[in-house]
Amino acid sequence: MQSKYFFLKTFTSISSYNKAKSVITIGTFDGVHIGHKKILERVINCSQQLDCQSVVLTFFPHPRMVLQDSSSIKLLNTINEKIMLLEKTGIDNLIIHPFNKEFSRLAAADFVKTILVEQLNIQKIIIGHDHRFGRNRTADINDLIEFGKEFNFEVEQISAQEINEIAISSTKIRNAILQGNISLANDYLGYNYFFSGTVIKGQQLGRTIGFPTANIQIEEEYKLIPKNGVYIVKSNHNNHVIFGMMNIGTRPTINGENQTIEVNFFDFDKDIYNETITIEILEFIRDEHKFESVEALKNQIQKDKKFTIEFLKNSIF
Repeated sequence: MQSKYFFLKTFTSISSYNKAKSVITIGTFDGVHIGHKKILERVINCSQQLDCQSVVLTFFPHPRMVLQDSSSIKLLNTINEKIMLLEKTGIDNLIIHPFNKEFSRLAAADFVKTILVEQLNIQKIIIGHDHRFGRNRTADINDLIEFGKEFNFEVEQISAQEINEIAISSTKIRNAILQGNISLANDYLGYNYFFSGTVIKGQQLGRTIGFPTANIQIEEEYKLIPKNGVYIVKSNHNNHVIFGMMNIGTRPTINGENQTIEVNFFDFDKDIYNETITIEILEFIRDEHKFESVEALKNQIQKDKKFTIEFLKNSIF
């Protein structure tokens, strides 16, 4: 996850923005995937050409959390992860505006005049091929072009073809992760899918069969967790890269009920209880199974480890 960071100014509402002339883009940017980065690169280039600030306007909670059943919405990024990913892109400003039902009822014309023009001092807006806005998302690119003529700002649309012939989307990435297709998800993201959590004490069964695990507890309920199964993972502890295997599931062999996330790190025996650790997911190995005995489970884990070591030998991470 190491990369160059730029200085990103973060604002917690539209009204707190400094009203500098801006080239902006609007969206949830869940995943900050390679399709998003095409748009962000264009925003940065145009802002430099027009001597403006580059601005990303996004919302939290995610609009679907407010307008639909929030418990069913799972996102690729927590808000802190999104900030971290956007900080790597070179965007000047990130506005995370609180989304609520009152804001959702703002008419398109009011949104453009009071927010884009008066608050954000917009000179140009760059949006994806499917952007809609305003109350009930009734306004589209054609409406935005008309508003641009009225208020003297440019509108540029990036087509699906420009982003990618197969139109990479956050939804496709979520589906790939839920299906265990981690390599495809990582290709679309442009980085390894990851999550962060606190290491907590578990039942320590792994220790008794020779595979001690770190149990990871993720605080954000809306973070998308991959399907139950066994994965190859990577982490970093005190600037030391460590690899291992992760099991997500209910541990049916010992009649477990609640979903757990357990990581067995290779060649690592430090006490990391209560530490926050980030796990990058490299590959899906297999589904979770109920074995006829703990010994059979142990034998399978040994096979999983052998597979993982071979995979890592033939890969560059």
